[in-house]
Amino acid sequence: MSNPFTRMPSQDERAAATKVTDSCAFKAGFSGIAGYGIGLMFGLVLSGIEFSSPVDTTASTKQQIKTVIKDMGNKSLSSAKNFAIMAAIYSGSECMIESYRAKNDIYNSIGAGCITGGTLAAKTGPRGMAAGCAGFAAFSAGIDWYMHKDD
Repeated sequence: MSNPFTRMPSQDERAAATKVTDSCAFKAGFSGIAGYGIGLMFGLVLSGIEFSSPVDTTASTKQQIKTVIKDMGNKSLSSAKNFAIMAAIYSGSECMIESYRAKNDIYNSIGAGCITGGTLAAKTGPRGMAAGCAGFAAFSAGIDWYMHKDD
């Protein structure tokens, strides 16, 4: 009996894996997971730089350390959640736009940026959504232009 972990996948298995990994749902989910991890690290670094909670100087050193670590954990989790949501919305919307248009150009990034910015600013009303759309679209266009300027 052969080892199932060392055998080569069949053509049908490769086709099924490609179909799954090319789906917009997979790309959005995977981006959300990756965004969570990046946000967790980003939040941990930034919370170490900025400490906004007042430290009780009358507490013991052990209690102060517990308070600081708890605050760092809360900020890291908040940042992770925000990055995960942003990455999932952006990646999913860019994939759907690209699938609909059947083109891979800067306009997909601009559209995805607009959708992401508008969605993230939904609680602020129409003006906030328009500003979020414009700001995120401009940022996405700038990043996309920089990444593909040599193409």
